[in-house]
Amino acid sequence: MPPLFCLNRFGEDCVSKGVVLSVAASVLFAVMYYFTSLLAPLSGLEIFGWRMLLTVPCMTAFMVVSGEWRQVWELLQLLAGKPRLIGGIVLSSVLLGVQLWLFMWAPLNGRSLDVSLGYFLLPLTMVLTGRLVYGERLSRLQLIAVVFAAIGVLNELYQVGGFSWATLLVIIGYPIYFVLRKRLATDHLGGLWLDMALMLPVALWFVQSGEQGFAVLDAHKGLYGLIPMLGLISASALVCYIIASRLLAFSLFGLLSYVEPVLLLGVALLLGESIGPGEWLTYIPIWLAVMVLVFEGFKHLVRQRRA
Repeated sequence: MPPLFCLNRFGEDCVSKGVVLSVAASVLFAVMYYFTSLLAPLSGLEIFGWRMLLTVPCMTAFMVVSGEWRQVWELLQLLAGKPRLIGGIVLSSVLLGVQLWLFMWAPLNGRSLDVSLGYFLLPLTMVLTGRLVYGERLSRLQLIAVVFAAIGVLNELYQVGGFSWATLLVIIGYPIYFVLRKRLATDHLGGLWLDMALMLPVALWFVQSGEQGFAVLDAHKGLYGLIPMLGLISASALVCYIIASRLLAFSLFGLLSYVEPVLLLGVALLLGESIGPGEWLTYIPIWLAVMVLVFEGFKHLVRQRRA
């Protein structure tokens, strides 16, 4: 991506814009989470299909305009020289596709709370993945966060015998996806585009194989406006997210990523799900763990600004 210029030499304008865009991305993702409930009678698979069909062209246009498209050509050249990597690329696309499908499916099937819990736990599982896979040392605050999270995990095991499959899919699937992308050297925007582009045939099949296929648009005229709006929300969220990641320091960008699970929890409650009395001892320690990680990130950010 070409350089993003700030209005002053200290970069405060870039930071403020980055914060606004990061929060906007989280809000848009939460809006999309709720928006699926308005797309009846479409199923989660059909909504996922429409989202991919509409988002990938928008993402392509953004990459061409921003200069990121060269990453796609470089990746394709790499695959041409090392065809053995194709299997890993396909697996990477499948792993991401499952997560994007779950995000669309959960609000329609009473699993919003489970998925939001997964997103709360994800930063912690990423910390543990770094320790186990890359040998990264945990700081004192990270260890405290792990202890808090462990209390929540143990309570969930005691209450219901384990986490729901939707929660586990988030907290296990995403770390595997990120590790795989790192090993394939596709952990950049071009790699993300290829992962999403490979989903297009499946997305088209999901749309066509629905109960009414494309005819559902004629049967439910309101979808003519709602489905393009879904694509606009999805593409806008992605673009805001990408630009924010370029404008902000990594630590600040990481801190702002905690906004999204909070909003997803709000959407889950808005859709009628509730936290049972026995589940509070699961959620509160996990929220405390997240707050500890936020505090650590804030301290790191303050040290950077003073340096």
